[in-house]
Amino acid sequence: MLPIRDLNPRKSTPFVNYALIGLNLAAFVWELSLGPRLPQVLEQVAFVPSRFWIPGSWFVDSAAILVSMFLHGGLFHLGSNMLYLWIFGDNVEDRLGHGRYAVFYVACGIVATWSHALFNTGSELPSIGASGAIAGVLGAYLLLFPRARVMTFIPFGFLLVLRELPAILVLGLWFVLQLFTGAASLGLPEGAGGVAWFAHIGGFVAGLLLVNPFAWRVSPRADVRSFR
Repeated sequence: MLPIRDLNPRKSTPFVNYALIGLNLAAFVWELSLGPRLPQVLEQVAFVPSRFWIPGSWFVDSAAILVSMFLHGGLFHLGSNMLYLWIFGDNVEDRLGHGRYAVFYVACGIVATWSHALFNTGSELPSIGASGAIAGVLGAYLLLFPRARVMTFIPFGFLLVLRELPAILVLGLWFVLQLFTGAASLGLPEGAGGVAWFAHIGGFVAGLLLVNPFAWRVSPRADVRSFR
């Protein structure tokens, strides 16, 4: 399934979400500017799981986590992540408020990276991408707006059919897919396949657990508008 937009109105302009998308785009342009030096530079600035377990490397790893959250491995990687952030991030920001949303996003990205490191302790491959943090946004959206409607392309053979589905179905199925694929990857060599499934899982769970503490100041009536 491929969501393309939701039918969930918001009350505020999602300045932070726009800024996050802009930072990701700017970082990708910077990656392109490196040309053939890109792999070497990523080895130096991106998060590498095997380094996470070296005593005394906490400060370097913390900086690498933040940098890696804005880097991507290609146009499709960037485009798919930004599509999900564009669709679901604005309503979560509207619910949490601008400052709390920014902190929430980074916190989910950090937990997602820790999860990836835990299940790939010996991997020496740089781990890049915003998908862990965005998975946290998806978890928050699922909890806050389970009945919000999402316009989604559904494959039927060679055809794509556009349907309006509840967020709990779209995002619930997305998470189940991450769980099954992550479990299947446990028997493979570390880094095989190139997708950090446990970053997605860890980020999503972090979003579910953290969203209510971050949203405590907002009355529950604020999200009645999405229940239709």
